[in-house]
Amino acid sequence: MAIKTNYDTIIIGAGAAGLMCAITAGQKGQQVLVLDHSEKIGEKIRISGGGRCNFTNIHSIPKNFLSQNPRFCISALKRYPPQRFIDLVNRHDIAWHDKGAGQLFCDGSAKQIIDMLLQECQRVNVAVESEKQITSVDKIQDRFFVDTGFVTFTATSLVVATGGLSIPKIGATPFGHTLAKQFGHTIVEPRPGLVPLTFSGDLLEQIKALTGLAVDAEISFGKTHFKEALLFTHRGLSGPAILQISSYWQEGQPITINLMPSLNMFEELDKARATKGKQQINNVLSTWLPSRLADFVCARAGINGRLADFNNKKLQKVANAVNRWQILPQGTEGYRTAEVTLGGVDTTEISSKTMESTKVSNLYFIGEVMDVTGHLGGHNFQWAWASGHAAGEAV
Repeated sequence: MAIKTNYDTIIIGAGAAGLMCAITAGQKGQQVLVLDHSEKIGEKIRISGGGRCNFTNIHSIPKNFLSQNPRFCISALKRYPPQRFIDLVNRHDIAWHDKGAGQLFCDGSAKQIIDMLLQECQRVNVAVESEKQITSVDKIQDRFFVDTGFVTFTATSLVVATGGLSIPKIGATPFGHTLAKQFGHTIVEPRPGLVPLTFSGDLLEQIKALTGLAVDAEISFGKTHFKEALLFTHRGLSGPAILQISSYWQEGQPITINLMPSLNMFEELDKARATKGKQQINNVLSTWLPSRLADFVCARAGINGRLADFNNKKLQKVANAVNRWQILPQGTEGYRTAEVTLGGVDTTEISSKTMESTKVSNLYFIGEVMDVTGHLGGHNFQWAWASGHAAGEAV
């Protein structure tokens, strides 16, 4: 049987954005080919949300995204809001639940989302090919030529949906950034986002003793702050609050942690001094904090003894160690555990309405390959659906 090589649109990358783009273009009657180098389609979808896929967030709006061009995401998100994807999920009878804060997860498995997308592709006759290593991409006159070493496919439009650099063990590569540079695009320097922070030296040894402890905390960097769970690990700090702030944190700068955001710790200790003055201060602190963490706070503040023995200045020092703990991370765990990649193709060189390159006609970029990164909680998937849909309508 002869292999078909000529298409209206070729999409490189069969992840969330690429499959959504393919479905949208296919619905218009286009002949669409999706190529992916991985053996399995949609691996990042499969592992997301602990295997249940946090497929969108009902509150997803432009302020939930980082970019050097912050207005870029407005148009696509407005034209494909979360409800559009929820409607698709409902049509496929996939049960889901709101985990809180608008984060929607499958009741069953993330594989249901992958199967849904592939069924939609099949319904509109989109060809999806896995294990296709692309050796070169060229544009000659008005057509793109995509060479896989065995077959050269051609198309009028080319969509780059190759994702970022995060989680290389499931196939992440810099292919999309390299291809963008080949066609004259600027790359905003990539770095890991939504990633645990690491520490070194004595501080790391002290934090290691707290491994496994989780508390609700407020983490701040500059004017940005997140109030979510904080987790102590054997490498440093993780948990949703840390992952969120990591996208804003700048190397060499401290972050501020409030271990009890609902309490003014100085006021509480001052009141306790009148009734629990004979108790050790770490034991009093364990009224509000896990005992291991209370011991850690007192050690960091350099204060130990009976609560009644401390004047206001020393109480304030302990309170600050709880409510305003300034800490300097050494770095992050890197792309190995990062959920997303910050940076990417500069969006000032892309149409915010169509996702088309302003440098090369009929070349499009969608999803994580661009300099658009969402907060934790389903926002990055919503960007994949919205940007994929925008390009799918435009090709």
